[in-house]
Amino acid sequence: MPVISLFSGSYCNEEPVVQEIGSRTGYRLISDQQIVAEASRLSTIPENRIVRVFSDKTSVFNRVTRERERSMASLRMALANILAEDDLIISGFAGQLIPRAVKHVLRVCLIADMNARVATAADAHGITPPEALKTIHGADEKCAAWMHMICGTQDPWRADLYDIAFPTDKTSPQDIAATIEKSIATPVIKLAGNAQQAVGDFAVAAQVEMVLVKKGHTVGVDVEAGAVTLTINKHVLMLNRYEEELKAIAGRVPGVTSVAAKVGPGYYLTDVYRRQDFDAPSKILLVDDEKKYVQTLSQRLMMRELDSAVVYDGEAALELAREDEPDVMILDLRMPGIDGIEVLRRVKQDHPAIEVIVLTSQGSEADKKTCMELGAYAFLSKSVDIEELSKTIKAAKEKIRQTREAGS
Repeated sequence: MPVISLFSGSYCNEEPVVQEIGSRTGYRLISDQQIVAEASRLSTIPENRIVRVFSDKTSVFNRVTRERERSMASLRMALANILAEDDLIISGFAGQLIPRAVKHVLRVCLIADMNARVATAADAHGITPPEALKTIHGADEKCAAWMHMICGTQDPWRADLYDIAFPTDKTSPQDIAATIEKSIATPVIKLAGNAQQAVGDFAVAAQVEMVLVKKGHTVGVDVEAGAVTLTINKHVLMLNRYEEELKAIAGRVPGVTSVAAKVGPGYYLTDVYRRQDFDAPSKILLVDDEKKYVQTLSQRLMMRELDSAVVYDGEAALELAREDEPDVMILDLRMPGIDGIEVLRRVKQDHPAIEVIVLTSQGSEADKKTCMELGAYAFLSKSVDIEELSKTIKAAKEKIRQTREAGS
């Protein structure tokens, strides 16, 4: 049976339309929230972090964690699992990930004239038309960023992206639902050939993408009747060996009948692909107002395969702790504004899983005692040998790993 995928502009009467479609068809509504929850279960990435891909937000640690790519893979995996069922209305951003090869999906767009949207938003929030317009533009920019990422277009309402589009300011929910009900009854949608195979291929592609990204590999994945094609879009050293490694990983996924690898247009660019080691401390944050010192420290750690992000004050450190929750924070004590001790206090209170290593040139024994009582992992002098600091970071990460395993 068909599936309805619905994508709506903000303030385009989406909720009444969805309710009317559900009432007429008896189809079950699947929201982005449900898909994100399933994706989080499959990947162990928190839901609030997966949701960020819809707004084109990227973690400062993405270079080393590949969290964005892992989130996308988990969304596809969750969506593939859901598509194993029939009679669904998939409303929101995630439905746009359904491949065009899945022919039994009716792709619906809801949009309205901008003046009508502004009037609706202004009335809903009690705001002025200019304020309403600004709100709508912000939502449309989010839609555009999402569609550009997955379809390569800046126009989220482009006609060829959908099977049918409705101007909701001119068409009632009842008329929209009646048209959709009629459309899903047609043989083109209802009896689309090879629908089950296409959904199965989507599920296999999602599983292959997931296992590859967990190993630190980001490549294109296409599947047709179980035959997998991997596209490498970044330059790599020892291409043949890399291809064999990818094929060995993908070939172990259930449902894969064969694996081929090829290079894409991006392979010939100058950037060099480096496989990420997810066993290394993946999210290290350096906090210090001495810019030259902390930038040099970041470079020295990178030489030891310890990638890090850098901020220069306590306020930025606390904000990043809320947004991205680093694994290990390397923290200076003496900073303008919020000092290191207060940052440590708040971090351990709100994010106790973060291990904080205090690195200072001015700390006293009293400071050390205070920091350790507040939960610091270590208290070191800035004159510490870089190898000793590296060992301390890795030991902190090992403590995090053991804690997570004990709690799982």
